[in-house]
Amino acid sequence: MNTIICGLQWGDEGKGKIVDYLTETADVVARGQGGNNAGHTVIANNTKYVLHLVPSGILWEGKTCIIGNGVVMDPCGLCQEITNLEEAGIPVDANKLLISDRAHVVLPYHRELDAAREAALGKNKIGTTKRGIGPTYADKANRIGLRLADMLDEATARELIEIRLDEANPTLEKYDLPTFTVDQVWQEVSPAIERLRPHITNVIPALHKAWKDGKIILFEGAQGSFLDVDFGTYPFVTSSNTTSGGACTGSGLPPTAIDRVVGVCKAYTTRVGSGPFITENDDISAYFHARGMEFGATTGRARRCGWLDLVLIRYACMVNGVTDLAVTILDGLDERESIKVCVAYDIDGERHEFPPANRAAWDRAQPIYEEFPGWQSDTTSARSWDDLPENARTYLTRLGELAGAPVSYVGNGPEREQTIVV
Repeated sequence: MNTIICGLQWGDEGKGKIVDYLTETADVVARGQGGNNAGHTVIANNTKYVLHLVPSGILWEGKTCIIGNGVVMDPCGLCQEITNLEEAGIPVDANKLLISDRAHVVLPYHRELDAAREAALGKNKIGTTKRGIGPTYADKANRIGLRLADMLDEATARELIEIRLDEANPTLEKYDLPTFTVDQVWQEVSPAIERLRPHITNVIPALHKAWKDGKIILFEGAQGSFLDVDFGTYPFVTSSNTTSGGACTGSGLPPTAIDRVVGVCKAYTTRVGSGPFITENDDISAYFHARGMEFGATTGRARRCGWLDLVLIRYACMVNGVTDLAVTILDGLDERESIKVCVAYDIDGERHEFPPANRAAWDRAQPIYEEFPGWQSDTTSARSWDDLPENARTYLTRLGELAGAPVSYVGNGPEREQTIVV
């Protein structure tokens, strides 16, 4: 059964844990969008791994991991990630990790252009990770980007880099940011390209062969649905399609190959960076931060925290075609006396079941809550649905009803075995 895993909030939903859990029965794990601005935290064999570009399947033996064409790839960042894995005893050879030759490359000037864009926006800044993701996707859309296939030939790469720098350097000068020469760019990235060369290939035949041979393919989403450039809280979004459709366009495997979509959400809501957040709550934020929880895996920034927003989840389930819900970090609510869930927005006295597109409407939206009694007991030792407290089961059942998709998986701790199949 081929499965897409996607986040239903603003990222950081615990997708890495769910992907890791489902990888046991998968043969291929693929990434189709995003870059190293995303971070998956996985606890495996009592070891914490933070992965940015490499699919979580790398932590298992006998799995093929694929970075698809829709990913924007920082070659130096990927090499460092591979080094970290190998030093931790995780082999990353050319048979285990395949990288699409059509993936666009994040180059040093893209990171500086990212900083320039944020400077230009001033108080309206997006909250980018400044890893060059947006400018790389912009180059791709403008048809002036470099793909890995281009980087395999030095003469071609230098020619294309020179053309791009003729535009990029004047922009960087305007904001007193570093400019670049072709030599500087090439010298920085060429060792990484050479290291990655054995991994770079046309991945589409490999994916289609796996599909036709009846292998199980798992698509690992990056970020969350409300960071999607089309369906998210625009303009506070990333530059790619983070919804389930991005898995197909970003890999070359058609929609007819997909059997199910697992949508992942936390039992509450978090967000990193700027943008609307209707259920944001200072008390909940302080509660998690005091416990050393809810800090970004990629940036280390404290996440904004609030009650679960079912307006977002309901819409995300529709857009992604979610067949199964995975609710993570249920144990994060173990100590709460009561728990709220936002079921609709009040905008100018009108009830809204779905998120608005109008930017100003977000500022006027107020949450309409349902409140549930907490369970005030430790759920981390539960290994089955029946092991959960009754109030926790009631909460999860109502969540599925409001979302329009059944809860199939519950995460009640960071370890693999702390995953309940409903």
